[in-house]
Amino acid sequence: QVQLVESGGGLVQAGGSLRLSCAPSGRTFSTYAMGWFRQAPGQEREFVAAINWSSGNTYYADSVKGRFTISRDNARSTVYLQMTSLKPEDTAVYYCAAARRSGVTNQYAYDYWGQGTQVTVSS
Repeated sequence: QVQLVESGGGLVQAGGSLRLSCAPSGRTFSTYAMGWFRQAPGQEREFVAAINWSSGNTYYADSVKGRFTISRDNARSTVYLQMTSLKPEDTAVYYCAAARRSGVTNQYAYDYWGQGTQVTVSS
């Protein structure tokens, strides 16, 4: 069973930065894309950023463009989310996900999910 483990969440002041990491644990798998989603209290899970594993093409939600950067480490099958200029509205549980066959921005295309890591941005 594939497991994804996130790290790097925490509490930060508005305007600050955090870097989230996500690495697989257990069985290896072929990857089409890896992405980050987030869910705030009382809200539905929403797309944040994704990267096509083979091409390196990246995709971002409009709300985070210019502030967040997604990247990958092929050797470690690790994906990162560098978050800068954080805003209180970025507060959410952030989830890492991996898709084996297709999908980028649609959460239902993803096959594996991490447990989530809390990001809290104070004003």
